[in-house]
Amino acid sequence: NICKKEGKERMEQEKRGQFGTNFGFLMAAIGSAIGLGNIWGFPYKMGANGGFIFLIIYLALVSFVGFSVMLGELALGRKYGMGVVGTYRKISEKYTWIGWLGWLSGFLILAFYSVLGGFTIRYCFGFLMEIFSAGAGFGGMDSGAFFGSFTTNAPMSILFHAIFMGATIIIVMGGISGGIEKFTTVAMPALFIMMLIVVIRSVTLEGAFVGLEFMFKPDLEALKEIGLMRVLKTAAGQMFFSLSLGMGCMITYGSYLSKNENLEKNAMIIPIADTCFATLSALAVLPAVGAFMYQGVEGVSFGAGPGLLFVTLHRVFSVGMGGFMGNFFGALFYFLVFIAAVTSSISLLEVCTAYFIDKRVGKGLEPDRKKITLIVGLTIFFLGFPVAMDGLGAGVAGGAMIDIPATLFGMKEVRVAFDCWLDFYDMISEGVFMPLGAMLMSLLIGWKLKTTLIKEEVEATPGYQMRAYNFWDICFKFVVPAVMLLVLLGQLDDFFGLGIF
Repeated sequence: NICKKEGKERMEQEKRGQFGTNFGFLMAAIGSAIGLGNIWGFPYKMGANGGFIFLIIYLALVSFVGFSVMLGELALGRKYGMGVVGTYRKISEKYTWIGWLGWLSGFLILAFYSVLGGFTIRYCFGFLMEIFSAGAGFGGMDSGAFFGSFTTNAPMSILFHAIFMGATIIIVMGGISGGIEKFTTVAMPALFIMMLIVVIRSVTLEGAFVGLEFMFKPDLEALKEIGLMRVLKTAAGQMFFSLSLGMGCMITYGSYLSKNENLEKNAMIIPIADTCFATLSALAVLPAVGAFMYQGVEGVSFGAGPGLLFVTLHRVFSVGMGGFMGNFFGALFYFLVFIAAVTSSISLLEVCTAYFIDKRVGKGLEPDRKKITLIVGLTIFFLGFPVAMDGLGAGVAGGAMIDIPATLFGMKEVRVAFDCWLDFYDMISEGVFMPLGAMLMSLLIGWKLKTTLIKEEVEATPGYQMRAYNFWDICFKFVVPAVMLLVLLGQLDDFFGLGIF
């Protein structure tokens, strides 16, 4: 019976697919972590939260929380050999709903993420057209005017949303080794090289020292003004979302790993690589912004907010650098952002498709990956229509006023009106489902299943003994649940204005 069970599991794993090499897995997993959260989120959050102080807090959180959650998700995925829903169902039927939190998070995030990914394609094409004919790419408009006109042009937003989603679907259709691994083993090294080119140009601009000082010179006055708890909350949220934790990506990718791969080492390499890339992203953005602040270019600042990627940096390339070099580096930078976005979007789509593939394989049927991927991808594409059509809250196509009454923690009722579908999807997924799911996972591993489950799975690799078990044990039981609670409260505070921080 044991032999039959093992044979069935091997057959199911072969049908589901597997990473061909550990390098291929690492490129896919690092690609999942590296996305818009690094290139867009990290620089502007660092810029708005005291620079170097934010970086130090971020690194500490990665060390004590990022490593642990990463290891937990990879171990659960490899142990049970299924996607996020199937993994929790195998643990116990009563925990299946935790898996659905991750699955729904990936579904909703990709619906708006692909719209933003489409923006990166438009900007890359824009700068390429500007190289050949001035005004052809952006119609002679300044960065703010162009961004406003593009985001409120629903047909154009839908078109580039479709292009980005189409690229994601095609890659995932190819399977684990033939699609995802094949793409990321080429894309990630290329992404790193392109980022280095942009960094070198950024730090050699006249006045770049202003941005470098901002990044690496401690500013205790800024910390006092912003408040330690708010900086901690922001850094914790950025760390968590940047690493693609809590949405089932790493559980799903872990399910395609063989027993020969070193989980403990991989769980450390992925966050380190992601953090290095986030720091490189800041080096690509903040010194350039600082340089043009120094040169007196209007409309650029370190704390420009989400507009940093599509408004401030557009101005940096078109006005600050200008000419052929400005357009060249603009096209290169936005192509880089596009690649980073795609490597994350394919992991989100894989989370969603893995559930249906697992169901078919469990019934002894062929997975039919291409058909499932196409249906799920198209469903997510149509779910992204409201995001593409509402002009990010500009009221296009009738707007998206979503009025939500809520009573939280026994407090008086609060009402939140979302005039932007992106914020609404974001509130459900990143605001509640992801941090809640990660917190429950850590509590489940630390106190119910016990961390010995992780130890056993890590040591399932032939000849390997877990080296830092006591560290992981403390993190899972105490540190991770506390930080995840902080992230959850921080997200609720941001969305509902509870006045916690």
